[in-house]
Amino acid sequence: MNLYLIIILAAIAIDFILDLVSNWLNLKSLTKKLPDEFQEVYDEETYAKSQEYTKVRTRFGFITGIFDLSLLLVFWFSGGFNWLDQLIRSWEFGELITGLVFIGILMIAKSIISLPFSIYSTFVIEERFGFNKTTPKTFIIDLVKGLLLGAVIGIPLLAGILAFFMYTGDLAWLYAWLAVTAFTLIMQYVAPTWIMPIFNKFTPLEEGELRTAIEDYTEKVNFPLQGLFVIDGSKRSSKSNAFFTGFGKNKRVALYDTLIENHTIPELVAVLAHEIGHYKKKHIIKGMVISILHTGVLFFLLSFFLSEKGLFDAFYMEQMSVYTGLIFFGMLYSPIEMILSIFMQMFSRKHEFEADEYAARTTGQPEDMISTLKKLSKDNLSNLTPHPVYVFLNYSHPPVLQRIHAIREINE
Repeated sequence: MNLYLIIILAAIAIDFILDLVSNWLNLKSLTKKLPDEFQEVYDEETYAKSQEYTKVRTRFGFITGIFDLSLLLVFWFSGGFNWLDQLIRSWEFGELITGLVFIGILMIAKSIISLPFSIYSTFVIEERFGFNKTTPKTFIIDLVKGLLLGAVIGIPLLAGILAFFMYTGDLAWLYAWLAVTAFTLIMQYVAPTWIMPIFNKFTPLEEGELRTAIEDYTEKVNFPLQGLFVIDGSKRSSKSNAFFTGFGKNKRVALYDTLIENHTIPELVAVLAHEIGHYKKKHIIKGMVISILHTGVLFFLLSFFLSEKGLFDAFYMEQMSVYTGLIFFGMLYSPIEMILSIFMQMFSRKHEFEADEYAARTTGQPEDMISTLKKLSKDNLSNLTPHPVYVFLNYSHPPVLQRIHAIREINE
């Protein structure tokens, strides 16, 4: 049997089994007893609701996962990739356009097939638990905007990558890497002011007690505050969040309106301090550097496998091409990607601990950060007792109880 076929199928099987086992363990770790730490925040009804939310989302994820996997295997082993390739080649567009059309059709088909699941998730599950604020009109507009934005940004980028590997020889991986790196840096700079406002309204935080408290804190920690905004998160969900994005003069700190509505001023300052902690600890730069290096390795390896006929034989292809090789290599690379993602999650959890510590130390009020975490967990119906295996494989943030205990240990 084809070696590449065995590797890819094994990777798919291992990933599926790990996901199945970790989710089963996560559900088994749910306990009816509310952790003592949250006695003053949760009531019995809310805690039971949070556990039911975890169960429902887990079951829904399993169903969608089974469906996606079954669809992929049927399309693969029925010769779907080769059929689509031969169909598009018959249109005689030329290699580059053929590649764009091939990948575009696969992406559009995947989006259409996944649309019912997205609708169900938003208008049934999230609605059932009181989160959904998205109207059908907003949902459709977001979908159209996403498709248009993907076309405007994604098509030129994909065309550039394909062209490098088609026409520039042995150093194609290097040119593609440099181009994608430049694109990533540019997007980091322009996204806060040009792209993100396409989907959400960013309103400068008005003058008042909250803005004064935030400005006093940022002055204390010597953080150049270029933009402090309120984002209309309530337009789509009642869940709360905050984030820091961009760099240089385009740095933005955004607080969801739902966050401001549900938290005190000291708690909001603690949230902001956490986000600034990421900046001060250079987590954003570290993440970008790792991502850029990862992309370089990815393109370097891709350059070798594009000429491996066995990889194309595994998908029953009559002809080898850069654009199909790009897709097939992505599937072959998945075991490495899975391992790397685990390490990236570990780094991310470490960074969250560090940002929590920064917030607790610089505000001098660790209990404000703890109170914020408790309220956020309640507002978002977080799982308070996730299984360690599930956390290890899936969590970019540490479980809330671990974060609270770590903050408490700072002053001990």
